[in-house]
Amino acid sequence: MDSVFLPIMFSYVLLSLTKGLSALFYRFQVEWLSDERFEASDQVRLLVLLNHTSLFEPVFVRIAPQRLLRHISQRLLIPVADSTIERPVVGKILTTLVPGTVPISRKRDESWQQFLSQVSEKTLVAILPEGRMKRANGLDKHGNPMTVRGGVADILSRLDSGKILFVYSGGLHHVQSPGQPIPRLFKSIKVRLEMVDIAAYKRQHHADDHPQFVRQVIADMQTRLHQFVPHCPQQPCNR
Repeated sequence: MDSVFLPIMFSYVLLSLTKGLSALFYRFQVEWLSDERFEASDQVRLLVLLNHTSLFEPVFVRIAPQRLLRHISQRLLIPVADSTIERPVVGKILTTLVPGTVPISRKRDESWQQFLSQVSEKTLVAILPEGRMKRANGLDKHGNPMTVRGGVADILSRLDSGKILFVYSGGLHHVQSPGQPIPRLFKSIKVRLEMVDIAAYKRQHHADDHPQFVRQVIADMQTRLHQFVPHCPQQPCNR
């Protein structure tokens, strides 16, 4: 029993500590795009973060109510690149903060299928649909434009009810850019939130035809990325 309970309890304590420190050192500008807000947090089955810019993004737990932090510590399942998990410091922090971290390769291979096999109505899945971090120039580390991949559609195919919580990040390059070891303090962080019903979303995007569903979800994620991410003039790529 302790082998299950202790990591969950430790995760909850660390998440609460992260929430407190984030509140102390950063100011958050939060805007809701939906009428339904955190009162529906018990129904969240999928958390989608758009505009992935930094490994410092756990600071976003600042805006989550404590009951959502409890769900995250108990039920969160998140795919993370195996190259990130293998990093001695970052990997240890991530796996301690979120016991449900699942290492995957950057290919749609057996590691992705193993992750999907763990998705159920009892889990709370988090995903960063771009699959890699935006650099300060607005491109990925190989100099390619940022695009969305189809992982959200695969996850939604295994969920029939509940809510999607979209988190639209204004970017964290002014706090910590990739490769920067020490974050900057006392910055303002912009974020928009939106709660969306899973069943309604799947009907809207024709989930009964999976190839079409994947294409439509990718297009929708790309649209959300461009339309709903708040503009933050402190980001280098916005200057």
